[in-house]
Amino acid sequence: MSIVFLNGEYLPQDQAKISPMDRGFLFGDGIYEVIPTYGGNTVGFVAHIERMQAGLSAIGIELDYSFSDWQAVIDNLLAKNDLGNRAIYLHVSRGTDSKRAHAYPTGVTPTVFAFSFEIPPAPIADKTKAKPYNVVSSEDLRWKRCNIKSTSLLGNVMHFQQSHELGLQETILFNQALHLTEASSCNVFVVKDNIIATPALDNQLLPGVTRKLLLTILRQYSSFVVEERTISMDEVRAADELWLTSSSKEVAPIVTLDGTPVGKGEIGDVWLQAQALFSQFKYQY
Repeated sequence: MSIVFLNGEYLPQDQAKISPMDRGFLFGDGIYEVIPTYGGNTVGFVAHIERMQAGLSAIGIELDYSFSDWQAVIDNLLAKNDLGNRAIYLHVSRGTDSKRAHAYPTGVTPTVFAFSFEIPPAPIADKTKAKPYNVVSSEDLRWKRCNIKSTSLLGNVMHFQQSHELGLQETILFNQALHLTEASSCNVFVVKDNIIATPALDNQLLPGVTRKLLLTILRQYSSFVVEERTISMDEVRAADELWLTSSSKEVAPIVTLDGTPVGKGEIGDVWLQAQALFSQFKYQY
């Protein structure tokens, strides 16, 4: 039985109980993070906690947890469960009130929950072993604060379900201006003529930690031109390569979009270099 963390206690998962009056349950009123670890080493710890703190601040939840407090939670969860390859899920809701009301309550204590779960080994830069992704596209119908990593994920879940029902792995999203935003659970990168581009950050997309690390690594250790800018769906469909990035996938190559091959319809050489660099330098940040 997995050991989880709930409001300062470590206990078996089946003993962890949260009130049905918790606002996380009633409203999805909370913030979460998922941090990958391999052999006890976290990827992007500082960036994940900074994003969590920014999200909590954006929705007005005050939580007195420092970086060292979160690190202790992660270390304890890894020690109490198998080390191996595990992701750490961190979840903070506004807390439990005596009634259901839309307005933020006063005098409630945030609910802090965390657990670990097994993940596959870290992706490697090997075309013969990499998983090729086949995706579909759709107009982005989520709310307009996608930069906040809220536990209210129904919009993302519904978009992901679009691809799942087609036997595909992701849904790439575009706004009403036919500009790329992101995917249902990933950021998106476009490669054309050896130029790597991804949408600039705004309220339409999540500031992904893997996105951030990859941009930093590419700019520091590669000779590629790297751009953050508005990207049209025409550019997406004409790309030589498309990638998904997320904490669990790292840099994932897309080979078909809406049933049409991306570039040559195979994993590309630029992806190979990008994933190799990410694998080499990801623990530095």
